[in-house]
Amino acid sequence: MSQSVCILGVTGSIGQSTLKILQQHPEKYSVFAVTAHSRILELVEICKQYRPKIVVVPANKVAELQQQFQKQDLNHIEILIGEAGLIAVAEHPDVDVVMAAIVGAAGLLPTLAAVKAGKRVLLANKEALVMSGDLMMQAALDYNAQLLPVDSEHNAIFQCLPDGYFQAERNGQPKQGVSRILLTASGGPFLNHSLEQLQNVTPAQACKHPNWSMGQKISVDSATLMNKGLELIEACHLFAISEQFVTVVVHPQSIIHSMVQYVDGSTLAQMGNPDMCTPIAHALAWPERIQTHVPALDLFMNHQLDFQEPDTTRFPALKLARQAMQSGGLAPAILNAANEVAVAAFLNQAIAFTEIPQVVEQTLNQVENSAAESIELILQADRVARSIAQQIVINNGS
Repeated sequence: MSQSVCILGVTGSIGQSTLKILQQHPEKYSVFAVTAHSRILELVEICKQYRPKIVVVPANKVAELQQQFQKQDLNHIEILIGEAGLIAVAEHPDVDVVMAAIVGAAGLLPTLAAVKAGKRVLLANKEALVMSGDLMMQAALDYNAQLLPVDSEHNAIFQCLPDGYFQAERNGQPKQGVSRILLTASGGPFLNHSLEQLQNVTPAQACKHPNWSMGQKISVDSATLMNKGLELIEACHLFAISEQFVTVVVHPQSIIHSMVQYVDGSTLAQMGNPDMCTPIAHALAWPERIQTHVPALDLFMNHQLDFQEPDTTRFPALKLARQAMQSGGLAPAILNAANEVAVAAFLNQAIAFTEIPQVVEQTLNQVENSAAESIELILQADRVARSIAQQIVINNGS
């Protein structure tokens, strides 16, 4: 029987890769709902091809979409609006699988709604879990949702963990013979830049990742290593493991996507070409495997694999993320909010590349941390942190 899929963030790179997999397996999957933020013409093309029942866009894009739908004879597709629309499709009774691929904090409430509706949630939005880690994981248990990681690193770890790992107690300790998680990082485009060179980096350079094709926000995060910091926090929540048992390993080739070490001296690695279609297909079909267009790894071509420790002097964002995870409570949500503001400011050329982690650190020092007891408190901390980070950006620029 075919499964009905909702793609949150369909025009982004993850959404596009998801469509590629669905297109390859029309007998297994159908598109029920899609959402987009700004790329209306791309959205219309997707609607023509995949014929979803429901589309969600922001209020300021509705008129443009309706106009396009009339032109293309797509008036039968229902249009929902804004955050309420995102939540409605994420928890819709006709949806089996939700691809959570909205970038940033905007993905938190719809992802949580999908989890509370007991869906299979393919988690590509790491910020949602960074902000609400314990609450999101508890909701997955309470509502019997399947929360499956799509980030290539977390998907790799998931594939290398033993059967039954998730049945054990969530106490932060490695279990079932696992001793450590090795989270790989490409190191981004500036791996070998000096501090002086990093000060003059442009947004165009920061968005040019050596191995992966990604959106602007995640590309900049990858360049600062904040992406790896967010992934560190995400790994701790997904795999119920304390941050001291997670080591970041810089691996520039992006062939090994992550590793799990065991108490007997074994290290299991998941390898593959850097293409997001592989982890998406794995999470979609798990525990089965389905065909993708991604070629098998040619070990004779990729004959050299390098590994090194990350340099937190040149890339302090990674250290800030680890400290936020150690602090717990609202600190990861504050870190994430400040980073979103700082990255946007850098992309608008309001601050230098090296000022991104400075804005984050100053915000963490100025916003009070407390227990993340509810989604309301988390969203409030997010708002406060954004406001303070904006002020820091303005002060730095003046």
